[in-house]
Amino acid sequence: MDIYLLEAIINGLLLGGVLALLALGLNLIFGVIDVVWIAYADIVMCGMYVIYFLYAQYGVPLPLACLIAIAAMAAFGVMVHLLIIAPVLNSPPLNQLLATGGLLFFLQSFATLLFGTEFRNIGVRLPILEIATIYVSFARLIAFGLGLVGAVALYFFLKRTYIGTAIRAIAQDRDIVGLMGVDQRRIYLVTSAIGGALAGLAACLLAMQYDVHPFIGNTFGPVIFMICVLGGLGNMIGGFIAAFIISQFIAVGSSCFHTEWGYAVAFLFFMVAIFIRPQGLFGSKS
Repeated sequence: MDIYLLEAIINGLLLGGVLALLALGLNLIFGVIDVVWIAYADIVMCGMYVIYFLYAQYGVPLPLACLIAIAAMAAFGVMVHLLIIAPVLNSPPLNQLLATGGLLFFLQSFATLLFGTEFRNIGVRLPILEIATIYVSFARLIAFGLGLVGAVALYFFLKRTYIGTAIRAIAQDRDIVGLMGVDQRRIYLVTSAIGGALAGLAACLLAMQYDVHPFIGNTFGPVIFMICVLGGLGNMIGGFIAAFIISQFIAVGSSCFHTEWGYAVAFLFFMVAIFIRPQGLFGSKS
């Protein structure tokens, strides 16, 4: 196998870990609350700004800055639900999309007003590992590992805890669960907090690799949504697998052609796959 192709496959695998984490958060929210947070990637952007100012500007140790960012985004997720999602929860899907789409533009505009359009970097320089003439980014390796840890932690939380069981139950049949005495509003708040915390964790992983600016959400937002649709909206396992499929198309396409062509190839595969199987490769939550 060509060494550059092998390197691209490895980089795609590492990228897939972060994309899978983002897809899990978005799919969890859709599976439980039945609302797609179009602005999910821009919540990640907010978390990256939190890390930047805490670590690069105020000297807070990076691990502590990351923990604060995760907690802040969890609280932000709850606030988004209370102020934006809850009032339109029983509205037509179009109204819900407009509400979260409005949040997207508000976050981008507000960040631009506060911070300008400059690209900011937290200044962490991690080495590049050389393994048998293959170069692997240590930052991506860390992000991949922590992304998998977050995914596994979410899996055990959903499988082994009472609240996790309630979340899975309400995702399967919200009407029956309500009749059994489960407080749906509480589960919605917990789900929003977990989704926000996953966005905060993703912000920690991306801040080590990318500059933060108000429109970085546009880089990941369409890809995350595409992954969730490809895996089946609300299907967390399907979205997890789809993240690695899409990341391979992006990485290998970028290696064989040009960087932008990698995303074009991924979108082309997505369109063909959805044309053949509109419900997604693994089916939606329903």
